[in-house]
Amino acid sequence: MGDSRQKYLETRTDEVIPLSKAKKLPKYDAVVSLFENEYPDLSKEFKNIQNEMYQMFARKHMDYGLNNIALGGDLNNKEDKKFSLTGLAIRLTDKISRLKNLLINGKNFVKAESMEDTFIDIANYGIIGLLVGRNKWKK
Repeated sequence: MGDSRQKYLETRTDEVIPLSKAKKLPKYDAVVSLFENEYPDLSKEFKNIQNEMYQMFARKHMDYGLNNIALGGDLNNKEDKKFSLTGLAIRLTDKISRLKNLLINGKNFVKAESMEDTFIDIANYGIIGLLVGRNKWKK
């Protein structure tokens, strides 16, 4: 087994910890440091992509607002939250269908939306789902 893999296994935890708490844990720092040292270009580009995702999220959110995801409901109750998450699942299905068509046809008929944009939209919808699920989809 490679040294980096062994170091990873020694620092591994299967517990999912929120970033705000994880940054304070020695094991988190060890894994992140190990990753960033072993894969500096990958690490840097991942962070660049996160920034692109955030910028697109912010632009689209300012265009659409909260109600686009809340669908007119009160996301504090279970039924409205489920309805909102169902809407997100439908949007994700649409984006995945678009991605499949782009890959199969090799053509992009909507000039303003590249394959990269589609991947970013898919990732952002996943994050929006987490925000809704964690009761953070609000001002």
